[in-house]
Amino acid sequence: MIKLIGQRAIASIFSLLVLMVLVFFLSRLTGDPAVLFLPIDATEQMKEEFRRLHGLDRPVLEQFWFYLQDLAYLDFGESLRKARPALEVVLEAYAWTLPLALITMALVMVAAIVLGSLAAFKTGGFFDRLVSIISLIGASAPDFWIAIVAIVIFSIGLGWLPTSGVGTPVHWILPVAVLFIRPFGLVVQVVRGSMLAALQAPYVKTARAKGVKNLPLIFVHTLRNGMLPVITVMGDQAAALLNGAVIVETIFGFPGIGKLMIDSILQRDFNVVLAAIMVTALAIFIMNVLIDIAYGLLDPRIRY
Repeated sequence: MIKLIGQRAIASIFSLLVLMVLVFFLSRLTGDPAVLFLPIDATEQMKEEFRRLHGLDRPVLEQFWFYLQDLAYLDFGESLRKARPALEVVLEAYAWTLPLALITMALVMVAAIVLGSLAAFKTGGFFDRLVSIISLIGASAPDFWIAIVAIVIFSIGLGWLPTSGVGTPVHWILPVAVLFIRPFGLVVQVVRGSMLAALQAPYVKTARAKGVKNLPLIFVHTLRNGMLPVITVMGDQAAALLNGAVIVETIFGFPGIGKLMIDSILQRDFNVVLAAIMVTALAIFIMNVLIDIAYGLLDPRIRY
């Protein structure tokens, strides 16, 4: 297991370096920040001073070299928009995205495992068909459409929930509900398929012959062996949420990493864009390591 994690770490470091190079040079193609940040009537001298102040007057390769030197000390530079360290701005945004992702994935995990397992046990019945229809609709519906419909119905029409903000727990209901739908639709289908295969195993038939009741049969004897593909899908969905639910956070005005990345790209805040992408890539790497560890805990054969 330790060897596997070490191999993953080496591969991830190489991926981070490649990603950093691509994002650094591609972000420079989006335009000149001096044109965006300074007033329309700013003189060319003012623009030159702005570029000199932020090191944008140097050749791109020289900018990249100094950026690498600063990165060795975990210094991502200063946000052009907020005049604060870029890493600090990104971590503040993650402080909102992380609980949003954790709450959503906790609800997805519980609901998908329970409903998917029960649907597999009663395959072909009314409950199985109902869960399958709901999950397919959830997995197919676009997030932005669900978010807009939810605002129209629950905020504008009924007036029950606010359209944006994070001031109270009520403000979290719509973002969590919208983010819940798509992962739930995907995970519940995987749980159902995996449990269908596990329920056909000989040890399950033996347990049934010994008189084991339905709920212990599903959630004790069968669930652990059917969880490996489920963990893979849940890890992918969790990584997507950690990456920032860009559309949902933008629609609901949620101050998470997704909204920050969109705003920073539009405002040419290069340092924040680079810091956000690097921190996100690191979070996804940690998520993949946790998935590998979970594999080893569920199936001891993987440890070897």
